[in-house]
Amino acid sequence: MKRRQALQSLAGLGAGLILGPARSAQALLPAANKGRVVVVGGGWGGLSAAAHLRRALPAWDVVLIERQARFFSLPLSNAWLIDRVPDATLDHDYRQAAARHGYTFVQAEVRGIDRASRRIETADGHLGYDWLVLSPGIAENLAPWVEGDTAALGRIREKFDGAFVGPAGVRQLKQRLHAFAGGDWIMTVPPAPYRCPPTPYERAVAIATWLQQKQIKGRLIVLDPGAGMAGYRETFHRQFSERIEFKPFQRIERIDPFKKVVHTDFDDIPYAEASFAGPQQAGALIALAGLARRNDQGEATGWADVDARTLQSAADERVFVIGDAVGLVSPLFGHYPKTGHMAVHHGRIAAAAIAARVQGKAFDPPFPDSTCWVYDSFTPPEMVRIDASYRIRGDGALEQRIDQARENQPRGEEMAWAAGMFAEMFGR
Repeated sequence: MKRRQALQSLAGLGAGLILGPARSAQALLPAANKGRVVVVGGGWGGLSAAAHLRRALPAWDVVLIERQARFFSLPLSNAWLIDRVPDATLDHDYRQAAARHGYTFVQAEVRGIDRASRRIETADGHLGYDWLVLSPGIAENLAPWVEGDTAALGRIREKFDGAFVGPAGVRQLKQRLHAFAGGDWIMTVPPAPYRCPPTPYERAVAIATWLQQKQIKGRLIVLDPGAGMAGYRETFHRQFSERIEFKPFQRIERIDPFKKVVHTDFDDIPYAEASFAGPQQAGALIALAGLARRNDQGEATGWADVDARTLQSAADERVFVIGDAVGLVSPLFGHYPKTGHMAVHHGRIAAAAIAARVQGKAFDPPFPDSTCWVYDSFTPPEMVRIDASYRIRGDGALEQRIDQARENQPRGEEMAWAAGMFAEMFGR
């Protein structure tokens, strides 16, 4: 691959970073009076960390850096795609959140991190820190599916985004779904680990529900690298036998977004529309800062290397990584669930760990937990609540317990859950 193509592919990972930035002479903010904690990334985890840091360290500067002016929630967005959730529920202003909690919000694009001098470079200037919390979310690597063709990669991102990485992709997906006139729509399920495992299946149900309700002559073809989730396979068969064709154990070899054909190891599948969600990894900021984990063979995993309990980086005691970017935490189950709820708990833990270090106190980290409400039917509404909890086993390994409960007559439990999360994040 040529150097220009390689740089474009790296830029396409989703974090919008520029490699090798020059050091800026302009400071973003005046020097801190006592100390400064900087949080990079304004998702669920970053917002939680900033809010809890402000309360835990009232004399310190707490700064949240985020590229966007407004927050848009990915949890609940599948229902939003088919007009079951209003915009106002998911859309929030970062500046209002900062004002309510009392921290500083800076809208800027992070271009680099110098951990030796504890300095962040942005497009608008530099900012020093004493402690750093990174919540960069995820990125996708679709380059292997287009064999390094940057034009094809750009075409996928422009026309057939999988809507897993950020708000722009979800908004684009809704526009495309509402304009869809018919034909075959291909949707890919990412290989594990990936953001919120029930999400692609819930999204398939949402898309099929839309096609059915609008009487659109089309079907959804779901390409899954694994067996899929048993409950959703039953829903596909029971409710959407004519709307969803589920294809398990599919390995995508190549995508031609110009001819609109997906080549798998089994078949060549043409499509009218598509949403391609590819292999995921931590947002590009993790690799840029030299915080990525390697496996036992020395191969880069793409995910951050952190302490499973405190979320402190294995490479730098002054840096914490939270949310979906966190890598392997246990040999028993692998990764924490990459959910919004889990990210909020990570923000709480990182804030408490930093405050304890600053105040010279001992810190016994609490275990995080995760709650996820997902639809397996929109008409009639039926939901599943998925809870994950953790403990240390007798041999010292971190153990995970998953509990699921069906709610066949939901009464807004998911909205009440979201309202509680948003109140913590936005100070309402």
